Amino acid sequence: MITAAAPSADVPLSVNQILAVGGALLAVAVYLLYKIGHYLAKVLEALATAAVVFIALWFAAKGLVLAAVWAVRHWRTTTTVTVVSAWCWWWGWLSLLLTLTAVAAVLWVWRIASLPSFDRWAGRHLRSWWQRWLVYAPRMPRWLRSCGLTVPDRTGATVIQVNPLRRTATAPRERPRRDQLPRILSVRSGPSWDEVKVRLVPGQTPEDFDTAARALAVARGVNRCQVRELAPNVVSIDYQRRNLLDATVTAPDLNAMAGLSGDAIDLDRVLSGATEYGTEWRQSIRGSHTLIGGATGAGKGSLMWAPLLSIAPAIRDGLVRVNGIDPKGMELAYGRDVFHRYAVTSRDALALLDDLVEQMETRKREHAGTTRLVPITRDTPLEIVEFDEIGALLRYVGDRKTREAITERIALLTTQGRALGYTVRGYVQEPTKDTVPVRELFPRRICLRVASKSHVGMVLGDQAYDRGAWANRIGESEPGVGYLFGEGVREPLRVRAAWVSDEAIKELERFLTNPAPDPARLPAPVLPFRPGTPVLPAGGAA
Repeated sequence: MITAAAPSADVPLSVNQILAVGGALLAVAVYLLYKIGHYLAKVLEALATAAVVFIALWFAAKGLVLAAVWAVRHWRTTTTVTVVSAWCWWWGWLSLLLTLTAVAAVLWVWRIASLPSFDRWAGRHLRSWWQRWLVYAPRMPRWLRSCGLTVPDRTGATVIQVNPLRRTATAPRERPRRDQLPRILSVRSGPSWDEVKVRLVPGQTPEDFDTAARALAVARGVNRCQVRELAPNVVSIDYQRRNLLDATVTAPDLNAMAGLSGDAIDLDRVLSGATEYGTEWRQSIRGSHTLIGGATGAGKGSLMWAPLLSIAPAIRDGLVRVNGIDPKGMELAYGRDVFHRYAVTSRDALALLDDLVEQMETRKREHAGTTRLVPITRDTPLEIVEFDEIGALLRYVGDRKTREAITERIALLTTQGRALGYTVRGYVQEPTKDTVPVRELFPRRICLRVASKSHVGMVLGDQAYDRGAWANRIGESEPGVGYLFGEGVREPLRVRAAWVSDEAIKELERFLTNPAPDPARLPAPVLPFRPGTPVLPAGGAA
């Protein structure tokens, strides 16, 4: 019996079958990809919409915050723009123009009638606004870049282009960003000075601005620029627009002080002249040792005589005694009767200083443990030593032992005399360390006109010139003008001592000796005044 053979199970599919199955699978895959892509497109579209909305809201909020900050920071400008816009909207620009004209006329009349009150209440504010927005805001960035007071961007690399003919190196252009340029915080404008407060950027120090003070003055077109450190990252760049010390300062009037008692004189605020800010220059005489350096004719005599005129009632009543050491025998000799003790030669000067040191030791023993500051009374008067040409006796005149002894006595008075009522005021032409070995013991320094830039640092200390004490640039027509530094004065202060004429010196002698002479206050000179000394020609304190 014959049976039929069963078909084989592993018979391969035909080509048509394979194509049919593959087409079906591909269609399914394409459909799935289409659905997925469509879904993803909707998701991305939603995300893009949300991102656009978020970014728009972010910039809008940031703009509002920046506008609010700017409006608060510049509230004067904001208020002015708001008022002007509202006025023009409600009443028109013609009424605004007429009102501004009337206000300008009133301000002009006020300025003519009373300049001090106008400048105090209106002028300085208007000037500050004008200087900030029309002078410093547009020009200060260029000045700072020219003076090297920006932080450069050093990240850019030099690109070298090579072609068959040549090779060219191209450096990227550097444009200072906001974080590379110091920002102006405020501007205050006074009668003679502009104070521009600037915030430093990372990478800068206040010393950078001190060094560039001269270049900043040239950029602004002024004679003087001074930098003051207000905070670790904030400095004030002060520009002097006007020189208020170009005129002679009047000395105190003795006739006006005739009715004053010595107790009414404040020895901590003695009128001595004027400052560069147009205010009175008052200095402390009690225990404030002062070294004054200056060339011949710079006005050291004015620095000496002006404070003595201001404290004349205290000298007359015995609360202050003035002692003079005059190696030249000329400057102090003209007012000889003003001095309780007087010396010319080195030996007499040493005797005078020995007497003062001995009295100082006596006061120390009497008041030790009872007070930290000896009160100024007639029993313990303030002893002032006016040491003219101090370098002559410390360096040139006399034998070596005498010079060393004088140096030792001066060191004792300057280191111990402050609390005991002793004040030393020295005057020198050559302020080198060899000439005045004790110059570091004088806490207050005044540098008048000097011949060399190095002398400024010798008198006022290191970096004084970089901080604006340009004493070597003082003109010969400005006697008594100098720079004060030390004892609470953080930056060099330009001052001018009051000019004291020869007649004023003689009037001071008569003021101290003629009215009610007190035998206990009569001069006890170390060296008597030489008879027959020729009379000096009329003039003034140089």
